[in-house]
Amino acid sequence: MQDEIISGCVIVRRHVLSTIPSLMLHLIESHVMSQSASPFPGVTYVKAPERSSLSDNAPVETLVSEIIANVRQNGDAAVREYSAKFDKSDLEVFEVSQAEREQALAELDPQTRKDTEFAIDNVRKFAQVQLATILPLEVETLPGVHMGHRVIPIQRIGCYVPGGRYPLLSAPIMTIVPAKVAGVDEVIACLPPNAHKAMIAGCHLSGADRIFRIGGAQAIAAMAYGTQSVPAVNKIVGPGNAFVNEAKRQVFGPVGIDQLAGPSEIFIVADATGDAEMIATDMLAQAEHDIRTRVGLITTDRALAEATLQQVEAQLATLSTATTAREAWINYGEITVCDDEAAMIAYSDLIAAEHLQVHTADAKAFALKLRNYGSLFIGELASVVYSDKCSGTNHTLPTMGAGAYTGGLWVGAYVKIATHQWLDERGVAAVAPPAARQSASEGLEGHRRAAQLRLDRMQAKKSA
Repeated sequence: MQDEIISGCVIVRRHVLSTIPSLMLHLIESHVMSQSASPFPGVTYVKAPERSSLSDNAPVETLVSEIIANVRQNGDAAVREYSAKFDKSDLEVFEVSQAEREQALAELDPQTRKDTEFAIDNVRKFAQVQLATILPLEVETLPGVHMGHRVIPIQRIGCYVPGGRYPLLSAPIMTIVPAKVAGVDEVIACLPPNAHKAMIAGCHLSGADRIFRIGGAQAIAAMAYGTQSVPAVNKIVGPGNAFVNEAKRQVFGPVGIDQLAGPSEIFIVADATGDAEMIATDMLAQAEHDIRTRVGLITTDRALAEATLQQVEAQLATLSTATTAREAWINYGEITVCDDEAAMIAYSDLIAAEHLQVHTADAKAFALKLRNYGSLFIGELASVVYSDKCSGTNHTLPTMGAGAYTGGLWVGAYVKIATHQWLDERGVAAVAPPAARQSASEGLEGHRRAAQLRLDRMQAKKSA
């Protein structure tokens, strides 16, 4: 296998395009067919992608734009059209009734219900503690100038709950429970019409006020603009496929969104103390999600790198979901060997992985040196799987390098921090003169008058 040096790291096996943050994609597109192209200083391809992900997304953008326009204009009729076309559904009534909720709950396996409620309780407790850190503020910054902010729950939230190949009961928990903790007035949940009944039960247990059997881009459009059945929401959260992601991007503005989430990612930073079997197991646990999942090991120890590579191949031979996991591993898997700890940290921060596990001798100390990631898992006992399912931190996280500028979904995403101020006469005397002078220098006469009027009336009042 050919090695290559990348900012102090040797690539043993790597995916190509997806490791480069989205801000750099324009640098790659003109070079994707060249084996020797350098997408980033010090980076060269071992294997270039055969197609550009940017151009591949063009048909998705066009179709989603048509869906959104149709749903916005024709409401429920357009939703029925696309539900029949894409989901083979002929539902006349989209909303799940109370009786259907209760039936789904009754049919839920008792142990599955206990496990779901365990996860809900953990996510709720962590969200409550997080919310307690977001405090209202009142402060007097100058004599007579009083400022502050309020923490205001968003009025109506739309949660997209993906169907997937299996009933992913953790999905509604992660989007609905924090919304209820935040005090959102109404939580709307949309899930594909062919989703497993257990998903309806999961939405119900998580606290959804209304549940609709609508999936795909049409669900995002319905929540963004409203239909005869679905009320328009203020913000849309939750992961989905490429069509859902693109729909969220296109409706953003009039309606808020949490983030644009791509395929799942896991990277592990490890030194010579790393356990090859455990690292390979954790990578494949994420690789089974989707054929486009990104997985990788960043290490300073070549022996660990080679042992992990062998472990991945060995475990794929017995993994029941190997068809998906193997394709993800071949196309997007990587193992890198770095010259030293500094190179390992720099490369990890460049990737800004959605899930980042730390398997080093002093994992807690090492974790403090890392900056860019969606969520951090410190020490080999902290598996991503625990967070995915039930431990309490949210699994809706930034991907595609977005961890460089944002964290994941949390209770703070469901509230607004809205500022306010009030002034007494001392405050006006302090800020009006400079405000009036600045307005005059900028040629904004209306601004100058508004600033000066209050000062003039105060002075006239004192003179009377």
